[in-house]
Amino acid sequence: MDFNLPAGVEALRQRIAAFVASEVLPVEADRANWDAHEFIREDALAVLRKKAREAGLWALHMPKERGGQGLDTVGMAACYEAAARSIFGPAALNIAAPDDGNMFLLDRVATEAQKTRWLQPIIDGTVRSSFAMTEPAPGSGSDPGGMMLTRAERKGDRWIVSGRKWFITGAEGAQHFILIARTSDDPRKGLTGFLFDAREKGWRIERRIPTMGPEEHGGHCELVFDGLEIPDGNRLMEVGDGLKLTQIRLGTARLTHCMRWLGYAQRALDIAADYVGTRQAFGTTLAEHEGVQWMLGEAAMEIHTGRLLTMHAAWRLDRGHHARKEVSMAKVAVADTLHKAVDTAIQLCGARGYSKDTILEWLYRYARSARLVDGASEVHKMVLATAYLKERSDFWRWG
Repeated sequence: MDFNLPAGVEALRQRIAAFVASEVLPVEADRANWDAHEFIREDALAVLRKKAREAGLWALHMPKERGGQGLDTVGMAACYEAAARSIFGPAALNIAAPDDGNMFLLDRVATEAQKTRWLQPIIDGTVRSSFAMTEPAPGSGSDPGGMMLTRAERKGDRWIVSGRKWFITGAEGAQHFILIARTSDDPRKGLTGFLFDAREKGWRIERRIPTMGPEEHGGHCELVFDGLEIPDGNRLMEVGDGLKLTQIRLGTARLTHCMRWLGYAQRALDIAADYVGTRQAFGTTLAEHEGVQWMLGEAAMEIHTGRLLTMHAAWRLDRGHHARKEVSMAKVAVADTLHKAVDTAIQLCGARGYSKDTILEWLYRYARSARLVDGASEVHKMVLATAYLKERSDFWRWG
């Protein structure tokens, strides 16, 4: 087993780390660059994005011929982590959710005409996008195939959409939408994916749902569809492939969350390490206290464990496997690790960690969502239990 990164990936990772340190962290440090939702202001982001593109650090996961860097999933894992040294890093490099997952999906399944119309502007950073699937009860949550209520009825060469979605990330300000709707009552082939532009009539953003925050651009919104017309040419894949489409997107998207969370977790622990290395108590620095060392060591170990799980899942994906259980293991573990690392950092920094003098309180509020987004941890544990009961000792097989 070779745990070294390919030379090209390591060089790119180092360039990203240097860019984040020199360009992104100073912007993050100035609260004047933050918007009302505690994320980077659009004008400040535009400056960073221009610099990232000029530095060749743009859209890491997209093909080079479309303006990206052509990384495979293992390369993404290393480089996304480096970008997330700053909470603004992923957005600056155009690898933030939900755009990165939407780009990945469209690059995999869209027709060439659809890629030109819908994908390329997201890669170029001229529009933002959103993925509309989750619904209010009794509609689809973790079980979209069985519970989705939003319907698309075919009328000639068009589809008429009615229904409601909620907690749709990035919807406010997004231009391109991927929509999952029910097109039949077939339990496995009843959903279909569509593309629509925000300028179309027959839909609206009902509200931007208030959350404990912070919120990246576009927030989490409730959408109402009351007659949106979508041409059949804007259908993704075949009729009935909506569930398949969703799994193609979410498999890698769940893992890219883990990649970014590992960067955030490392940043939190480093903030704590800097503090305890200089703060004096009872004649020594806090870092010399055994109890503090236990806390730091445990959090550092869990970050490393999460990275190994993430890298293993990425390695499996790059070899053509679905890696469903590997992605689920990483998703559960890294979500917990992010919370553990930030909580440890706040405890070690004391009142300073609880204040807004650092980004720890931002990360703490953000971390609570990690166990919910792209499938609650309990759902992923059900996936793991199902795999174990089927495979038993083969659950841990090599290769």
